[in-house]
This record gives sequence, C-alpha cells and structure tokens, in this order.
Amino acid sequence: MGVGNFGKKRGIQVARESFDKEIQILRMLVLASGAYTRQQFAERLGISVHTFDKTIKRLKDIILTMDKELPETQGSEITNLLRYNYYESSDPILLFLFRAKSLKESESNRLSLILASIQEDALTAGELLDLCYRKLPADSPLPDEKTIRSDLKYLEEVGVIRRDAGKRPFRYRIHNDFLTQFTDEELLDLYDFVDVMANTQVPSVQGYLLRESLKKIIAQKSDMESFTDRLLYKYHYDSRILDEAHLYTLFESIRRRRKIRFLYFSPKSRKSYAAQKTNPLFANAATGRQELILPLKVIYDHQYGRWYLLGDSRRQGIMKFRVEGLTQIEEDDAVSEDHFARKLEKLEKQISYSWLVDTGRQIKIKARFYHPEGSVNFIKERVLLQGQWGEITEENEDWFLYEIIVNGTTEIKPWLRSFGSSCEVLAPAFLRREFIEEWKEIQSYYESVRENQ
Repeated sequence: MGVGNFGKKRGIQVARESFDKEIQILRMLVLASGAYTRQQFAERLGISVHTFDKTIKRLKDIILTMDKELPETQGSEITNLLRYNYYESSDPILLFLFRAKSLKESESNRLSLILASIQEDALTAGELLDLCYRKLPADSPLPDEKTIRSDLKYLEEVGVIRRDAGKRPFRYRIHNDFLTQFTDEELLDLYDFVDVMANTQVPSVQGYLLRESLKKIIAQKSDMESFTDRLLYKYHYDSRILDEAHLYTLFESIRRRRKIRFLYFSPKSRKSYAAQKTNPLFANAATGRQELILPLKVIYDHQYGRWYLLGDSRRQGIMKFRVEGLTQIEEDDAVSEDHFARKLEKLEKQISYSWLVDTGRQIKIKARFYHPEGSVNFIKERVLLQGQWGEITEENEDWFLYEIIVNGTTEIKPWLRSFGSSCEVLAPAFLRREFIEEWKEIQSYYESVRENQ
C-alpha cells in the first residue's frame, strides 16, 4: 500500500521527525553494532537518553509486530537482531521501518481492517464505517465517514483496491486479480525474479516489499514446508536501504520543480540528527545547517552504496549532499520550467567528466593494467565494464594502457587502488606519488609484523 510514498500522500502526514530519528538510530545501530552506550547514542543524535529509550522501545515493538516468529529471547537486545539470520540481514532489520510506514497506530489499524474486510466481498464506505465501529480496538480513535472515504480514495489511487461498476453507493474490493491468475509455479517464478531484482538493483525497497507480499500469497496457496528461498543474499550496504526513505520525496520534488528545505548533517559532523526545538535543554545543541536548494539530480555511488543529492543554491550555486545527512525535508516554492532547465544544464556541464559527483578541475589519468595469468582476463573485463568513458589506448600480451579525463582524482582513486598490483598509475605525477606513499605505508605495516614473529 503506497510502497513508494515515504513522505506524505492523500493527506496522510508521516511523522517526519520520528521517522528521521528512527532512521538515524537504526543506521547507527547497524554501523556500531552495539559499540555505543545509551549516553553515547543520545549525544551523537542530539537527543535525551529518555527519548533514545522511547525510540528503541518503539523499534522493538515494530520488529516483534512485523516478525512474530522471532524468538522471545531476541527481543531483549535490539543489537542482537542485527545478527539474527545472517542471510536475511536486510529483512526484517532494514525494512521493518518501511513496513510500519510510520503511520499513526490508529491509522495503520484502520487501513488493515479495511483491506481485510474487502478480501472476499465488495463493501460500501458506510458498511466499512460500521465495521470500524465494531472491530477497532476500544482505545483506538473512531473514524468518521469522511475519513473512510479518504482512505478508500488513497487505496484506489495506489492500485490496492478497485471500485465496482454501478450506481451509488459505490462498492470496493481488493484489486488482486493479476496475482490470482497465476499458477503456483508461475508465482514461484515471479517470486524468484523479484527476489533477484530486489537484491541486485537500486532502488530496492519497493522490490523487497513486493517480495514479501508474494511470499504471503504463496504461503496461502502452497505448503510452506515445500517452499524455500532458492537464492540467498548477504547485503553489505545497510545505510543505502535506509536512505531510500528520502528518494521518493526527492524524486517528486524534482518532478514538480519545487525547492526543498532541510537540516543537513555532513559526514564530518559529530552528530547525525537534531530533535525539534521543543526541549530547552537541546535548543542550541544542533550542529546541522539549514539549507534551501532546488533539487536537480540524485546519483548513486555503487562502490560505497551511497546516494547523493545535487542541487542549486541561490547563494552558493551547485551543491552536493550525502542523502544520509538529510533530515526534516520540506517542500518550498516551485520554479518555472525554463529556470529548472537552465540550472540542470549547468549541472550536467559541470559533472560531464565527474567519475561520480566531483566538480573539480579536469585531469587526464593514465594507468597501466597488467593481464592476469590464465585464460580469463577479468582485469580487462572489469575495466571495460566499470571504466565509464575511459579508453584503452595501447595493449600487448602483458599489459594495456587505460586513459580517462575526470574531474579531480578523489573519486576515481579508490577504484584504481582496488586493482592492487594489477594497476600502475603513470600520470599525473602527483597521483603516482600518492600511490607510492600509500603502498609504502601498507608495506611498513606488514614488515613490522614479520619482525615481531
């Protein structure tokens, strides 16, 4: 239901501050794996220990709600959950927050009841309202007919339900005809396809949620004892999945040519979050900076699993931000189509020779790559696959020369380094010297170990 909408849609206001906070806490838990104390977590996030404890409790509740098969002992420490089921590390740990959708509990209960009630029979808004009065928890706020109609309109817009033909009052039912037409074997094939794509393509969250829905359908139609995942993955870029929470808000702002405001925490900042200024103890604790930009492009760094936002600032021109540092995103005024086109053209020109997002001066890099022993030349295959617009200018049976013009050396340097002794940087001279010094430093580490043995 509304898989791609992590911001606001059809009047549902996501608890934006709570969602930002939960994302940052979860990211730190994944990266630190329990290495911080409660006090250190709270200080890094710029919140009180009490707020940290409340948020951890909410995360635990969501996990136990979303995965009822989780052993009770695993609920004692949320850090244990980060190590639970090695091959499913991105599910549920990195996805349960998206499944919960950060809706109010009352709203989640109401939508779940509506969907469950129209599985078999088509019902009207009035009949669904009566069901809510009868079946919602006693302590849950009761909706009015306007709220139910708003829910139905939203669910219809995102394709979850459909309205039957006929006169008023309209009747609604689950829109799952597409899936019910598949045989069991076809469902398994579709599940395998979605599983592969969700684990190998970006963005992935929508695919993971679709995979989960297919698994539930298969469980209803088939014997689960005979169904097992045929492919298992270990996902290494935990933060990338969490950053996808912001992607659809950014994509929508770009599509509508609207500026956005946000509080940004750079990777060098000692904090990654700041609470809203409702507590006077933390009113001046924020180290992030307020930004107002026109978003132009979102770029993914496959080497480190990071998302970048590129945009235009009226005062500073083209600016770059790591998506993981964005919090409290809000839309601002829209700009004209001509204005947006001019800014985008300027950006494209500046990054035309960027290995990723670097806008520094252009530099020509020359490197010699050595062929490996054996019949498979995986070095050349990788250079041809990942080398972007670079060219092989000379080649013999022992090596080949690769040349490329890029904006600066910062971003291409890790790629060149990853080839180890199979790559020799020839130019520019300063980059060659940097590699020499790096390899000397690495050599000194190993020499000291040998001396102590």
